[in-house]
Amino acid sequence: MAEERKYWVPALEKADKVLAVLAKEPAKHKLIDLSRKLDINKSSMFSLLNTMETLGWVRRSGSGGDTYSLGHAFAEYGSSYLKQYDLHQSFQDEASGARDRLQETIQLARRAGNQVLYLGKLEAVAPVRLQSEPGMRLPAHATALGKAMLAQLSEEELLRLFPEEQLAQLTPHTISTRSELFKQLEAIRAHGFALDDQESVMGFRCVAAPIRVSSGEQAAVSCSMLLHQWAVKSDQARVEMLDLAKRLSV
Repeated sequence: MAEERKYWVPALEKADKVLAVLAKEPAKHKLIDLSRKLDINKSSMFSLLNTMETLGWVRRSGSGGDTYSLGHAFAEYGSSYLKQYDLHQSFQDEASGARDRLQETIQLARRAGNQVLYLGKLEAVAPVRLQSEPGMRLPAHATALGKAMLAQLSEEELLRLFPEEQLAQLTPHTISTRSELFKQLEAIRAHGFALDDQESVMGFRCVAAPIRVSSGEQAAVSCSMLLHQWAVKSDQARVEMLDLAKRLSV
């Protein structure tokens, strides 16, 4: 830790903490509130906020102009970030750590109607390879990736995608009815992740989390593994996928 902090800039760390609070609770905190909440003395907080306001990082808001919100600079930064954002490249950059920690395959996909279109895959060294490859499509209701994305849709959109009650089965474990799917999607919305218990491939279980993207498309990441590995790694895989999806979201 000492080596990591060798070139640390404490003022930037404090600014980051202020911005994190304002992002979650805009126009709620006055200078004294931020000072107490972040345990930064009032004099330092005054200097910090004054500098950040001049830079456009924060602005005064509220009826009295004495509370703070994020400033116009972040609209400009956000716009520039979105212009250069490449989900596939970001997946390649970010997912390698999760793959190495889990020693399991990580996949990226987007929704194409009622199907899942695989976009990327980072494989771990394993005796058994998953057959899913970039460009391959599978029914969304039969995969954790698909269910993670379907759970973000309204009932009206879901009914349009699944007009029939009966659903095609890839394995004996695949969800077979629309009613069963909709019930499972409710639980996925509550928990924030989706599971696949041998529903697309026998012998494999999978956990997936949705990625928030600004383009209107839907995307998700997943980790798949053999059943005997699932018993050991399922909790870690769930945490890793939720964290990876969060880092890939824009």
